[in-house]
Amino acid sequence: MGVQPFDMVPRSTRRRFVQRTIALSATGLVVPGMVIGREPVPDPLMIVRSRRPLDAETPVEVFESQVTPNRLFFIRSHFGVPAVGLTERWTLKIDGGVKRETTFSLDDLSQFKQVTIPAVLQCTGNGRALYSPTIPGVGWLKGAVGNAEWTGVRLAELLDRAGVEPGMAHVHLHAADGPPMPKTPAYLRSIPLDRATAESTFALRMNGEPLPAEHGGPIRLVVPGWSGNHWIKWLRTLVVAHDEAPGFFMQAGYKMPIKPTAPGVDLKPSELKPVTVMNVKSLIARPLDGARLKAGSNEARGVAWTGGEASVTRVEVQAGQGGVWRDAVLEGPARPFTWRRWRLAFDANGLGPLVIRARATDSDGAVQPEISPWNKSGYLWNGYDHVACEVE
Repeated sequence: MGVQPFDMVPRSTRRRFVQRTIALSATGLVVPGMVIGREPVPDPLMIVRSRRPLDAETPVEVFESQVTPNRLFFIRSHFGVPAVGLTERWTLKIDGGVKRETTFSLDDLSQFKQVTIPAVLQCTGNGRALYSPTIPGVGWLKGAVGNAEWTGVRLAELLDRAGVEPGMAHVHLHAADGPPMPKTPAYLRSIPLDRATAESTFALRMNGEPLPAEHGGPIRLVVPGWSGNHWIKWLRTLVVAHDEAPGFFMQAGYKMPIKPTAPGVDLKPSELKPVTVMNVKSLIARPLDGARLKAGSNEARGVAWTGGEASVTRVEVQAGQGGVWRDAVLEGPARPFTWRRWRLAFDANGLGPLVIRARATDSDGAVQPEISPWNKSGYLWNGYDHVACEVE
């Protein structure tokens, strides 16, 4: 993605840039040689939910493939693509509770053993628009999710190089994107140290290509099995610490009720838990909602995934006459982190409306529910997926 020379940017934009740089300076997140970043131009097939910052979801028919193409992979940012400076100047620093404050250039990171992890990335709010009553926020339907092959360096290797001090329990994640206004809280998150030393990886490549800027390039964190609020983009600094990161997005944001709660009920902090592991979920990629099917033989296809270390072991589909749930054929081995494609042949004998439903089960015994329990932020919707078709 290109950038504009500073002297070619309109004066009003330059003024905002200077104001933003001053605000970022207070956080220590200014990149040497910082330049103006552009919002990406989405593929025409993408469903745009917001222009600035760009939030765009993937059309569900793309989910017939095992790997979601980069150009059609959903885009979610809190503050937009940052002004990041030239990538050859990019560095990643580890400090805080470590024996050696250590800084890595991109060349340094390329010298480490490179690993590739197929993993699902899902926005925590994917499906928010499906909750009732309506919940404010980005109105994601089904497409704020994708499955990619992420290549990079294990976070554990970099922490080993820096040497973690005894008693440390968390890793704070500082990125290059900053809030547009000084009073807006920075998007600061942390992950537990044991999660940082598990499968977490600094991705430098996505589906075999250099990590695109809109997806966090040149460096983003991949936390397989966990929801997207932990997959921090544009990483610059890690701070190893005793405690969780402070601030709104860690201490107040991304919380869910411990027990199902009716809409409108105010909960105490002790009644909330942080959003971490994804829940089990399936999506129907074909036929599309509103499709007109020919009477006779048809096929439903889609994908299913789950969180943590679990894997998808079963997908059931309700299609055709009688409302009977039938086991779909699962493709590929049962593996954690990545999704499994599924397909089911069915006969559409009667003319008129036909609703197709899908639900998944994982290796921990979790079953996708008919309706996802309500929460005020609209997180982790995983009710039955369904499409309404017409047989003619």
